[in-house]
Order: sequence, then structure tokens, then C-alpha cells
Amino acid sequence: LDLNFATSAAGELRIEIQDADGQPIPGFALNETPPIIGNEISRSVVFGKGARLGSLQGRTVRLRFVLKDAHLFALRFR
Repeated sequence: LDLNFATSAAGELRIEIQDADGQPIPGFALNETPPIIGNEISRSVVFGKGARLGSLQGRTVRLRFVLKDAHLFALRFR
């Protein structure tokens, strides 16, 4: 998952992947994913405990973004 985003010096962006019922998926929970800070056109998201997006292939998921003084412009799955 690549993000195009910008945060202020005090801002951050966090992402959580949830199942179809809105429950966090282990390894992809908000508190397991490090905050993302900066201003980048394409940064790959690092999830907790070595979780890999490929393990979710074929499943219905929800993405939850939490932004603090930040802008999310685009996202892309590769």
C-alpha cells in the first residue's frame, strides 16, 4: 500500500485495516502500525509484526485512516 500524503511537523497519519464487520485485523490494527510523518508522493506503509497485505487477498476489508494535521491525497495497492 503506497500513500501520497503530507503532514505538518507535529502531524501524523495512521492506518488500520479492518475486517468487513469493522474489527481490526491482527497485525494491521491502529496501535500496531507506526505513525507516518512527512511529505511524500509514494511511501509504502509498514504494518506491525511483519504483517503483509498479500495475506488479505480475496477478503473484504475496510481501511481506517486517522489524520492529525495531515492530508492524504492518494493511495495505491501494488
